[in-house]
Amino acid sequence: MTTENIKLDKLSPFVQFIRKSTFGSFLLFFSAGLALILANSPANVHIQWFLNQKIGFTISGFTLEKSLLLWINDGLMSIFFFVVGLELKREILAGELSVPKNVLMPIIGALGGMILPALIYVTFNISGSDEALKGWGIPMATDIAFALGVLYLLGPKVPIQLKVFLTALAIIDDLGAVLVVAIFYTSEISTQNLLIAGLILGFMFLLSKLGVRRVLIFSILGIGGVWLATLLSGVHATIAAVVVAFVIPADRRINKARYIESINALTEKFKKAKKSKKDEYLLSSEEENIIGEIKRISKASISPMQRLERSMHGLVAYLVMPIFALANAGVIIDNNWLEMISSPVALGVGIGLVLGKILGIYGLSTLGLKLGWFSMPDGLNNSMLLGISFLAAIGFTMSLFINSLAFTSNTYLEQAKMGVLLASFLSGTLGYLILKKSLKS
Repeated sequence: MTTENIKLDKLSPFVQFIRKSTFGSFLLFFSAGLALILANSPANVHIQWFLNQKIGFTISGFTLEKSLLLWINDGLMSIFFFVVGLELKREILAGELSVPKNVLMPIIGALGGMILPALIYVTFNISGSDEALKGWGIPMATDIAFALGVLYLLGPKVPIQLKVFLTALAIIDDLGAVLVVAIFYTSEISTQNLLIAGLILGFMFLLSKLGVRRVLIFSILGIGGVWLATLLSGVHATIAAVVVAFVIPADRRINKARYIESINALTEKFKKAKKSKKDEYLLSSEEENIIGEIKRISKASISPMQRLERSMHGLVAYLVMPIFALANAGVIIDNNWLEMISSPVALGVGIGLVLGKILGIYGLSTLGLKLGWFSMPDGLNNSMLLGISFLAAIGFTMSLFINSLAFTSNTYLEQAKMGVLLASFLSGTLGYLILKKSLKS
């Protein structure tokens, strides 16, 4: 095995995530563009009517009813946040975030890339209305799917460490966004429902410690218990999805040594098993039983956390995020578009994303390198770091999500969307050009 292959093997969780994300990135591009076209077409009236239709249920006098748009933003996006939680747990336990020397530079960059955009937004809106000021969290977020999609356009010359740094940066950024939503974008809290959610969560943790590994049990308790109780408590339900992810068991029933021993024994048994008369078409009952045992052992050798993360990435990339983009990315561009993009909200979001991310990520990372806090990752240089900082200014999914929580005014919602879309397009273009030039040199 070559040195390069060894490096790729060590980084395999990141490599797998990146490979799964590339097609999803292009699907997200398409969904965002389609949403923009539909918002400025005659179909928009019908789309808005459809998104505002009430959907819910009533059980024994208990009623839960929300518009389709809120079900997308509160319910469907909880699946996205659940996968984010699984990724965070995996990286903290055994990934890049488990090694202090690997995580310090992305942490410093991510913190700078969250704090400075928020400060820039506040600067533009400090004299505005209280509601306008609530949008400070919008420019803090990085959209990993879009950013990786732009990197993919640069081809195979992109160093894997560049992708790893961007992914680590975005994961830390996601954690910051989750905390911001939990602390600052939560409505009035029902202590009773929050207590119920906490008790169910504690029960799930106990089951995990007792060795329960059935994903179905955790799914029923997580969705039917923790998520629903959190939704009713006033705390944003997507936070419940992250917390539930952290109690999903990360250990395996069968360790690697025992797995290899069992598979070798079953392989030998399979070789000696009675053959079917039509061996080229059918297996004998004994052979079928052995293969069934191999499947059971193989399943038990993978933790529930890894099984869920692997199986749900496709759902999030190919369904959840495109639907969210279709429902939220549309901006009506009319004769007042110049007034819209020059509003304090749009400027705060747009300049906060572009300038804030550059100064925060590139500026603080460069400062840390000069002060000797950490060293530049292998294969990276200052030009690449600058390009990555621009790509990190692509806000989109998380920015639009926080936008939906921050504002009730349709004017502010549209202005912020415009700021997000323009900043993301500008940052993605500049990041691509900078990285293309740096990869040639």
